[in-house]
Amino acid sequence: MISLARAQELQAAGLRWQPAPGDRFALRTLEDQVFTISDMVVEPHDYPTGTVLGFNGTTEWALDSVAQEDAVWLPREDQLRDLLGGTFRSLARSTDGQYAVLIEYAGRPERLFTADAPEDAYAQALLALVTAAVGRV
Repeated sequence: MISLARAQELQAAGLRWQPAPGDRFALRTLEDQVFTISDMVVEPHDYPTGTVLGFNGTTEWALDSVAQEDAVWLPREDQLRDLLGGTFRSLARSTDGQYAVLIEYAGRPERLFTADAPEDAYAQALLALVTAAVGRV
């Protein structure tokens, strides 16, 4: 799973989330807990003022609902790869166990991002793209 710190970096860089079933997230006040959007437990409710994540039943004890902006999306490996879109070139594992994601975008030379887990390598590459898209590179 992507690290909470990397997920927070992506969020701060401007990555937006449309909550859907199967999505994982953490709350700023309960960062050691991971929640999953599910019709049975946590459902997104869209209002004119924003999206609220509603907790159903007693599974999540005292939680009733939280504003989406108080949640940090923890995208899965497949979601990260999908967000890279056409920039994604490859994922490989080196002999030392590191994962490497290769991307190419905007006519720039290919860039390689490495991490201990594939999700974090994908997230590093996505962070570079999101940052570049908002003009911070």
